[in-house]
Amino acid sequence: MASALAASSAVYDSDNDPEFVRAAAPSTLKTIEMLLSQSPNHAGLLLAACSGFTQYSYGFLHVESALQRGNADAARELRDRAVRMYQRARGYCLRGLAVNHARITQPSIMADPAVLDVTSAEDVPFLYWTGAAWGAELSLDDHLKRIGELVAVRALLERAKALDEGWQQGAIYEALIAIDGLPRLVGGSPQAARADFSRAVELSQGRSVFAYLAMAITLPEGAERRRLLEQAVAIDVQKSPVRRLTNLIAQRYARALLGAER
Repeated sequence: MASALAASSAVYDSDNDPEFVRAAAPSTLKTIEMLLSQSPNHAGLLLAACSGFTQYSYGFLHVESALQRGNADAARELRDRAVRMYQRARGYCLRGLAVNHARITQPSIMADPAVLDVTSAEDVPFLYWTGAAWGAELSLDDHLKRIGELVAVRALLERAKALDEGWQQGAIYEALIAIDGLPRLVGGSPQAARADFSRAVELSQGRSVFAYLAMAITLPEGAERRRLLEQAVAIDVQKSPVRRLTNLIAQRYARALLGAER
């Protein structure tokens, strides 16, 4: 049962009904947590919890908070819940890395990112999801106050890229778009963000809505941002079944941004 649940994310990823997944995912995630209480070092379950809570938080809390433009209280509540879910995800991610690398902890990564040098290609999923959960949480907070954590997030993603840059058809580059798209004051680089975007599009063969959305969000309102959002909305999500759910959620966000900028 543990092994079956560990593979559950693949079933959700290909689903074509986000509302169905929104209702079903909490039960699955809570069952995974219950099994982890009995098998705390089960790598498959830790990865399922790590990735599952990250995706649930982004798709059904983080994005929803951004769409609550007329209801500040609802938006704040959703953001607060998203932060807590990202933190939970990060905890499972770090536990997963520590199963094979006991020296890798949140404090050790922040103190010396070189601690990640012991990781191998097998660790790429944990490196990616740790960086994704941590980075997404920081996006909802003050970057300047937590710049040391941004360095750790970048180190996780860069290590994943060095080990397997093509993992999940460019997902690592998609995450790096958001990091490199930050202001220069906190280590961002517009040129690097554009390079990340180009590589993400190449590796996904132009089928990742999130790549276009992530790049658009780094830009101010204007013609280029609108063009990227329109490209995101125009992608045929049926051509990439393994990304279908993520693409549908990203398209909903892109449509909302387009509507708000008209």
